Amino acid sequence: MTFAELSTLRPPSTGTIHYLTAIMSTILITGGSGLIGGHLTKLLLKEGYTVRHLSRTVRVNVAVPTFKWDISKGFVDPLALDSVDHIVHLSGAGIADGSWTKERMQVLYSSRVDAAELLRNEVERSGIWPKSFISASGINYYGALTSDHLFTESDPPANDTIGKLTQAWEEAADAWAPHCRVVKLRTSVVLAQEGGALPKLAKPARWGLSAPLGTGTQWMPWVHVEDLAQVYLHAIRHTVLEGAYNIVAPEDVQNQEFMRQLAEVLHKPFFVPHVPAFAIRAILGEMSGLILEGSRASNAKLTATGFEFRHPKLREALSGLLQ
Repeated sequence: MTFAELSTLRPPSTGTIHYLTAIMSTILITGGSGLIGGHLTKLLLKEGYTVRHLSRTVRVNVAVPTFKWDISKGFVDPLALDSVDHIVHLSGAGIADGSWTKERMQVLYSSRVDAAELLRNEVERSGIWPKSFISASGINYYGALTSDHLFTESDPPANDTIGKLTQAWEEAADAWAPHCRVVKLRTSVVLAQEGGALPKLAKPARWGLSAPLGTGTQWMPWVHVEDLAQVYLHAIRHTVLEGAYNIVAPEDVQNQEFMRQLAEVLHKPFFVPHVPAFAIRAILGEMSGLILEGSRASNAKLTATGFEFRHPKLREALSGLLQ
């Protein structure tokens, strides 16, 4: 090739670079069959990545190879980790799926903390580390409380039950830091059509029973599930991301406004009388704090990396998911 021909060449576009990186990258997802894992898997496959799942049950005749692991027995199929470039840790029993008994809290810790430690021990045994360990986390790292403070990633963790759980979750991820890049995504309420909080909130609203919960003044940080999947893809592609990031949509709303917009999107009435806090506490116990309390969190650290939310407004998000 002549010098004149060389001078006409141009570097590949950002999209081309991402595609070339994707076809050479293998992603292992824990909790890949869950709500977030399902959306992320579809996105990664569409972008050309090779995806694997870790599951308690090996599934056959599926598009994504599934390898078995058993946290309680300390077992991971070593083939799952062979030539893996990035690990996405979504494993975790549902925080709001049962009362916070001592036994239930052990399940919540084990499915998050013990799972990350089990994977790290297995990788350390092999001596071949991935490029990055990207872990789910929760916005309740800052605790179940309502305040005027806008939380940023530099704020300390809370000392309540949910704050301690989330801190331990992140510490298990940080243990990977000496060997690879670690990203922790502090996720707010995930809005999705097929699962999570939205169908539960929409059910009484469809019957015309939408109302504020408790005082209704607690903040409800939220994110569309499609945006959340895009954040994980962004974290895989961009090595500038490291450490913790708040994953919250740009529009801050309080519970009363959230429930009002939910009712309006469904063309149902909205009741000003609130659902009493004492009734919610009587049913849910300590877990009621997840519903009755909430503060704002800043997404500035994430957006400074170039990420743009595709669903920044609550009404648009609810309309797309519910109609």
